[in-house]
Amino acid sequence: MRPKERRDSGQTDMFRARLDQIVDTNHALARLGRAIDWRFLEERLGAVYTDAPGHPPLPTRLMAGLAILKAMHDLSDEALCDRWLENPYYQLFCGEEFFCHRLPFDRSSMTRWRQRMGEERLNALLQESLATATRTGAAKPADFTTAIVDTTVQPKAVAHPTDAKLMQRSRERLVRLAKTLGIDLRQSYERVGKYALIKQQRYAHAKQFKRANKALRTLRTYLGRVIRDIVRKTKGDAELEAAVAHELMLARRVHAGNRNLIPLRGQPKDADLRVFSLHAPEVECIGKGKAHRPYEFGVKVSVATTLKRSKGGQFVTHVAALPGKPYDGHTLATVIPAIERQVGATLTRIIADAGYKGHNAPQSHRVKVYISGQKRGMTDAIRREMKRRAAVEPVIGHLKADHRMGRNHLAHAIGDAANAVLAAVGYNFRRILAWLKLFVAFIQAAIISLFGTRQTAAAA
Repeated sequence: MRPKERRDSGQTDMFRARLDQIVDTNHALARLGRAIDWRFLEERLGAVYTDAPGHPPLPTRLMAGLAILKAMHDLSDEALCDRWLENPYYQLFCGEEFFCHRLPFDRSSMTRWRQRMGEERLNALLQESLATATRTGAAKPADFTTAIVDTTVQPKAVAHPTDAKLMQRSRERLVRLAKTLGIDLRQSYERVGKYALIKQQRYAHAKQFKRANKALRTLRTYLGRVIRDIVRKTKGDAELEAAVAHELMLARRVHAGNRNLIPLRGQPKDADLRVFSLHAPEVECIGKGKAHRPYEFGVKVSVATTLKRSKGGQFVTHVAALPGKPYDGHTLATVIPAIERQVGATLTRIIADAGYKGHNAPQSHRVKVYISGQKRGMTDAIRREMKRRAAVEPVIGHLKADHRMGRNHLAHAIGDAANAVLAAVGYNFRRILAWLKLFVAFIQAAIISLFGTRQTAAAA
């Protein structure tokens, strides 16, 4: 069933005051709520629903507004629920007419809504943020014809992986699963496995690596025995084999020491099958050459921003998670058409760093890609633009520090893609919000200056 969308009825209540009567309608958040084209979002995001009978879902403006506020102010779902209940501007932004003293939604509703929308539908929020920036004067359409493209790592909310911790954790998960399924194991190794992990960590800290490796082999032995015991006890029972198949697959990959792994059918021979987190096996180890952080565990993300700084600042025009650790230059074949679909304009120029050498940009497009250090075809205007290539770095920093890209808490590969898009949505709307505040302050200063001049002239 399709959601029952909210419309301003204009009705009043004898016992309740309307929100637009108790708040400042010139507040930046109220102005932003009026500037967003909610009908467009209802059409794009509501397309996932059908007309089949069932319980009606929550209104699109409510859920989309919650997603924007969460990403814009770097809030968890729980914190957003608490703040929404006490902030009338948040409720007005989400389409409420009267102040709510109880939540009309549940915290888990936000999780289910994100999963239902997916990356493709959430991109409508990013597209609307760019359209809103144009309508409010924070950006001009010409600003979206050139772009800076770069990649970064979106870390996952996982503990730093070590072989010892992974083996101990994998054995514990197998033992717990066996107890749940009623499989009687020969031995669980709960007590001795715990002490073996403690020994390994202490020996490694003391740089006694021979003893640490011996304790690691002990942990591997315990894990291997549990794996073989479960395989023997479930052999011939199709239902039990299916129930333990996923955990056994992860345990075997951990037991192999994350090396000498054979790719599965359909995967390339050089596929990275190492496991860095048991509850998030999609996590990848990515090295970006940073001295303070040689390796990061998450997924690679492509970020595209406007080249010129407009009135409202620099906006993110496209963001996408790139699982599989692709080479930066080999991502432009999909990134360039996606940027053009997002901004609704044809790109003319892209600026990138040296990591995009040997790129595979589509030859059919008129866009020209310029790489840092390039000599051929450079003019004075292009050289000036190349000096702004590093402007994408502070944008990435804000995405990570202020908009929840620095540590992704959303589950699975779908959560990686959704979190990256929502971070860009929050960044863009925060820039628009800052522009609206500045614009209102500029108008107020102009009015004060004008009336102050008239009063001075009248007094004279």
